Amino acid sequence: MTSAHDIVIIGAARTPTGRFQGGLAHMSAPQLGAHAIAAALGDIPPEAVDAVIFGQVLQAGVGQNPTKQAALAAGLPQRAHTSTVNKVCLSGLTAIIDAARLLRAGEADIVVAGGMESMSNAPHLLPHSRTGQRYGAWTARDHMESDGLTCAKLGISMGELTESHADRFPVTAAERNEFAVASHRRAAAAWEAGVFDAEVAPITTSRGETITRDEGIRPHLTLADIKGLSPAFVADGQLTVAHASQISDGASAVVLTTRARAAGWPILATLRAVGQVAGPDSSLQAQPAHAIAQALGRQGWEADSLDLVEINEAFADVALHSARDLGIREEVLNPHGGAIALGHPIGASGARLAVHAAHQIAAGHARRAAVGLCGGGGQGEALLLET
Repeated sequence: MTSAHDIVIIGAARTPTGRFQGGLAHMSAPQLGAHAIAAALGDIPPEAVDAVIFGQVLQAGVGQNPTKQAALAAGLPQRAHTSTVNKVCLSGLTAIIDAARLLRAGEADIVVAGGMESMSNAPHLLPHSRTGQRYGAWTARDHMESDGLTCAKLGISMGELTESHADRFPVTAAERNEFAVASHRRAAAAWEAGVFDAEVAPITTSRGETITRDEGIRPHLTLADIKGLSPAFVADGQLTVAHASQISDGASAVVLTTRARAAGWPILATLRAVGQVAGPDSSLQAQPAHAIAQALGRQGWEADSLDLVEINEAFADVALHSARDLGIREEVLNPHGGAIALGHPIGASGARLAVHAAHQIAAGHARRAAVGLCGGGGQGEALLLET
C-alpha cells in the first residue's frame, strides 16, 4: 500500500569499483563521492537538495568535512548541510537510513545519501608524533588496517574474527569455494548482460583514464584456482583471499524524497522497514540475517516473499550463513555477484547494495528486496525496498 508520505528513491548511481591501487587510486574519496552524487541526481536540480549524508570510514588526511567536499564538487548548493557517517562497513546504508529519518521528520524535502571510500589512499599514521619518541624504533600504523579492518575490542583482523567463530557458524569448504567462484561468474555475466549499465556511471580519473567497469571481477576463476590457495588470516584456517571481499575504491549515492514531493520524477523504489542490530558478541556471520529478520518483522513480511536479497560478501561465510539462517532461496541471493567479485570499499558498500536493488526493482526484475551487511563490532544493518 502506497502513501504520499513514503520515502522513495528518485535517483541512484555508483562509480565502477576500483581494485586496490588500481584505476581509481589517484582519486580521493570525496572526488569519487562527487561523481556518484552528480550521476545519481541526473536531471534533478542540485539546488533542490537540502542535505547530504555520506558514509566514509577512512577519513584521516582527507580534509575537513569530506561529505561537504563531495557535495560542493558535485555542484550542490552551499546551503545543503552535510554530515559524514562512520559505522564501519555499515556506513553507506546507515547514511541512507538516517537520511530517510530526516525526511520522515519533515526537516528536509530532498536528501542525497550514500557512501565513499578510497582504500588506496588510506595513509599510514605516526603515533606519538606530537610528543616524540625518545628511544627505539618508531613504527607507523596502517590507517586502513587499524581503523577499518581490525576489531578494536579484540585487536584481531576481520578475517581472524571470522575464523574464530567458524565452528559456531559452520560452512563447508565446498560451499565456500563454490560461492566464491559463483560471485565472479555472476558478476561477469551481469556485466555482459547489461545489468549494471543503468547504475554505473563511468568515471574519467585525474590521469585521464576512463574506468567503465568494476575492476576486480575474475570471470575465468575456477574451483581449482581456489583450492590451491593458502589460508589468509590464520595459519591453519579455512579462509583464503578468494573467500574474502576485495579491498577497493568507489562511491555510491541515492536521492531520497517523499512520494508526494517526487511528482514528475520517476520513482525507482520505495523504502520500507530497517533493521539495526548488534551483539551478543563481535562475530559477523549472523549479523545480516538478524538485521534482515528484524526489518521483516517490523514490515510484516516473510523471508520467502523477497525476490532479491543482497547480502554483502564481507566473507563467503557471512553471506552463506545469513542466507541459510533466513531460509533464502539460492537464486535470489546476490544473483549478480557480490563483494568477493565486485569489491568492498567499506564506507560505500551498503549504499552500493541499495543502488543495485533500487535499479533491479525499477527494471521490474524484483518486487520486494532486502539488503544487509555485517560490520565491525559485531553489528548488522538492513533495509527493505519495494516497488
